[in-house]
Amino acid sequence: MATLFVGGVLLALAFAQPPGRLTFYLLTMAVAATWVIGGALSGPLPLGPRVAAGWRTAIGVPVATGLAAAGAVVASVVLVRQVPGLRGFVDDLLTRARGPAAPTALVTLANGGAEEVFFRGTVFAALGPRRPVARSTAVYASVMVATGNPALVVAAVALGVLFGLQRRASGGILAPLLTHLTWSAALLVALPPLGPNR
Repeated sequence: MATLFVGGVLLALAFAQPPGRLTFYLLTMAVAATWVIGGALSGPLPLGPRVAAGWRTAIGVPVATGLAAAGAVVASVVLVRQVPGLRGFVDDLLTRARGPAAPTALVTLANGGAEEVFFRGTVFAALGPRRPVARSTAVYASVMVATGNPALVVAAVALGVLFGLQRRASGGILAPLLTHLTWSAALLVALPPLGPNR
């Protein structure tokens, strides 16, 4: 519970910063550290299937899933930006995605990986066998409310279900981790050209 509170507060502080400001990057790295430390303190986390058992299943499928999910997000962004009431929320994310390449990539990938360690690792395991996908997704989306951006909350619901199903099916965090990192990396490339004033 303490990890969720600290992570949520840091997330709120991070997204209160203007895009491109150093404090945004420092705070989002602090969020990632919070998730990783919280996950590490909870004990060992299962990775799931070994790569030796078949790279297509252990690596290929999660990577392909991440690319497909990124494609769905890009299509959604194009559509949602046509809705006046929602355009501002999406443009805020696009502006952040167009920040300095190295720090933007660092915080995006660090947070993606850290979220899987904590939400599909620690939280998923702590919730037990009763509807862990739905319940871990609810926790994940609730924390994303701290960003103040409804677009991120909606994304958290959709991705939380996807990553949760992967966690349940594979028995570990490797599949959702690879999917999340692939999704994040693909969006770092695909989203900036869609940004405001382009």
